[in-house]
Amino acid sequence: MSNISNSPSTRILRAKQSLRGTVRVPGDKSISHRALLFGAIAEGITTIEGLLPAEDPISTAKCLKAMGVKISKIATNQIVQVHGAGLNGLKEPEIILDCGNSGTTMRLMLGLLAGREGKHFVLTGDDSLRGRPMQRVIQPLRMMGAHIEGRENGNLAPLSITGRKLHGSVIGTPIASAQVKSALMLAALYADGATSVIEPAQSRDHSERMLKAFGASIEVGGEMGRHIHIRPCSQLKGQSVVVPGDISSAAFWLIAGSLIPGSNITIENVGLNPTRTGILEVMKKMEAHIEIINLREIAGEPVGDLKVINTPLKAFSINEEIIPRLIDEIPILAVAACFCEGKSKITGASELRVKETDRLAVITKQLSSMGAEIEEHHDGLTINGGQKLKGATINSETDHRIAMSLAIASLMAKGTSKLLGSEAAAISYPNFWEDLEKLQN
Repeated sequence: MSNISNSPSTRILRAKQSLRGTVRVPGDKSISHRALLFGAIAEGITTIEGLLPAEDPISTAKCLKAMGVKISKIATNQIVQVHGAGLNGLKEPEIILDCGNSGTTMRLMLGLLAGREGKHFVLTGDDSLRGRPMQRVIQPLRMMGAHIEGRENGNLAPLSITGRKLHGSVIGTPIASAQVKSALMLAALYADGATSVIEPAQSRDHSERMLKAFGASIEVGGEMGRHIHIRPCSQLKGQSVVVPGDISSAAFWLIAGSLIPGSNITIENVGLNPTRTGILEVMKKMEAHIEIINLREIAGEPVGDLKVINTPLKAFSINEEIIPRLIDEIPILAVAACFCEGKSKITGASELRVKETDRLAVITKQLSSMGAEIEEHHDGLTINGGQKLKGATINSETDHRIAMSLAIASLMAKGTSKLLGSEAAAISYPNFWEDLEKLQN
């Protein structure tokens, strides 16, 4: 009998003795967004294989279509074609651009649209996105001459953008954020001179890699690649992009395979970009049994298969130095910490408070209801390991990473759990529940 009910919003979950088999996680969400955006402003056709057919990239595609870009149907196992409009070919839309629940869409759109002289754009999103801070992108764009207005001094959507000529600048970002950096890089393509972006620590570098492939003039230097120098561009050229599997999605199976007795899982085609592999570094310190096989390079991105088998895990400590390389994996690491030997501590993760939910508060509340000994701090968590969780009624609070993290916690809990809001997983992993059932059989 299946351990999962058929309701799309509420699922009944019970402990499982083992997870076995092979899965292929969806395409990387960050790379999917960027392939659509860069293809839209390139000349010619960009073909995208493995694009994530989930709600967030679809929001990006809808916004681009509203500005005249032709994009083929986005669906599972479909190669997507983007007919580029060129650097200056985006049309002023007749409608408000709806970014849905996607912070990446909204923040990168700000950079993309700020330099379109004489054109006007309005960005909005769902209730969650309209409450998420945008000042971190808007402030540095204003330093380049952008004119952006919104609620609370431009910090909250809806946001109004009046395109202006932008100026090349030297900008130090207050946080290591790939979204902020990428928005500035997009704006820099339209500036009247070179722009330098300096981060306090290196964030994921998909934009640098991909924009170079499309023909942009970008130099990366400084300690750990924290300095990015971008020159204005006259043309980008459409490319063939292969999107690897998202390591943030693979993380759920890496933790589940490590925790659940008798498990043996192989996750195929996972992107192993070194700015994203913090989860593997931490799990190595936890003494997880993970093997990288079939390592290769596809379209400038390292890719491999990950094999994980069940083994006892040690407690861990992580801080702000590694957080940019595993920010999305903190909720599932919090679940793992409940079952580790010893006390685990997470610091430097205040960024989690402004994601789809306040993830520090939500994961603390939900795991506590299952009996976890977890303490919330302003920038992290302390979790006592070696615990026995019990089944409970738990709630994703519409957050996809919380939904999937709680699912794995439920598989390790005694008794039955009822997960409310399970459909949120579709934001980044449309087939999560099907893959879970496949691994249980």
